[in-house]
Amino acid sequence: MFGLALRTLRFRAGGFAAAFLSMFLGASILMTFGSMYDTAVLGGASGTGQETMVTMASVVGGWGLLLVVFAVASTLTLSVRQRAEEIALLKSVGATPRQLRRMIVGEAAVLAMAAVACAVMPAALAGRGLLELLISTGQVNADVSYVFGPLAVPMGLVITFVAATGAALLAVRRTARMRVTESIADAATDQGRMSKKRIAGAVLFLLLGLDLAIVTATAMRNEGSDAMSTAGQASIYAAIGMALLGPIMIRRVVAVLAGTVERLGGVTGYLAVCNLRRRTGQLAGALTPIVLFTAIATGTLYMQSTENAALEAAGLAKSVEQKNIETLNLVVIGMIVVFAAIMLVNTLLAATTYRGREFGQQRLAGSTRRQVLGMVALEGAVLTVTGVLLGTVAALFTILPYASVRLGSALPEGSPVVYAGVTALAVVLTLGTALGAARRAVRSPAVAAVTV
Repeated sequence: MFGLALRTLRFRAGGFAAAFLSMFLGASILMTFGSMYDTAVLGGASGTGQETMVTMASVVGGWGLLLVVFAVASTLTLSVRQRAEEIALLKSVGATPRQLRRMIVGEAAVLAMAAVACAVMPAALAGRGLLELLISTGQVNADVSYVFGPLAVPMGLVITFVAATGAALLAVRRTARMRVTESIADAATDQGRMSKKRIAGAVLFLLLGLDLAIVTATAMRNEGSDAMSTAGQASIYAAIGMALLGPIMIRRVVAVLAGTVERLGGVTGYLAVCNLRRRTGQLAGALTPIVLFTAIATGTLYMQSTENAALEAAGLAKSVEQKNIETLNLVVIGMIVVFAAIMLVNTLLAATTYRGREFGQQRLAGSTRRQVLGMVALEGAVLTVTGVLLGTVAALFTILPYASVRLGSALPEGSPVVYAGVTALAVVLTLGTALGAARRAVRSPAVAAVTV
């Protein structure tokens, strides 16, 4: 089956692009921040500069690790669900569940190795650029030498490989156990039924986020800006918990908005609601990066605004340590924005392009190209509303306790324009990507799309 995995990768390269890109980006992020630890230990750094780089490597690298593992798992799960008919065909000709697992895991292993190899050079360049940023802001001495490799490369390789193969194994388990008829039915009506393990995982991450929020508001009350260490992580854990509940949340939002969408959209609205109900599982995969982007960007930006307001109210100038923290937060925001934005585009492209045959069938049944595009736009709008709503709730796990600690207020500092900007970017990325992919998918004749 490993040989079959290699042949599948060779002849269906386009179908694995989304999974490969998520692994490539993940490995790049991990190795970039891993190089900060290499440089801190082996590059001649000392004192505050060394501490800054070690902190950046551990904090940002740790957050990146969590996000990378989750993003890779989400992308591979979407990929396996899209191949349910192919897996059912293999079962019908005698493939066993064990052979199917070996094939899928083998594909993920090859993709992971290739992704890490391609990510080495970009990560080395990004790490050098990050060091130059720290030197230019006076946080690291200019005589520190950049070092890349001893920790960065093994960390990127091991974590990416384990995340990819582990995610592939988890993604294929349910499909491999199904009967042939069940696999085909699941591919056609992917309603995203949640397993008990997924629900338990969602509850666990939400409780971790709540625990850190409570710790921030109580134990960290007199710790000043050090409270960021717990407050910042709270929104990440909460966002992952919210994303894991994606299928349930999409169904709830659709139930509330279905009547409005159908009245406003007519036939297009009806088609959108039907597809939202039938494709909940696949849409939940696209929901994940929206939730992560909204939660972490909003939470971190308002947390930093609150910190700036607290220092101004106390009449204090920013110390070197506080400047380090602000730089760290901006680096986090930059990393999250780029990573989540690319993952959002990547996931939506994979999910929408895969639906070319479905769009062809709808057109043969009487739908026009305009109605198909309108359906995709309404689906994207509902998806955006759900993702921004969940991300906003997750961001409150960071914003509210930190505002309470630093300002003694339930309201954070910061302009509403910040939140509007985050929301607008989520809308543009979601609708722009979905509509762009759908336009390309409906250019071909309907008959040709159905027979592909």
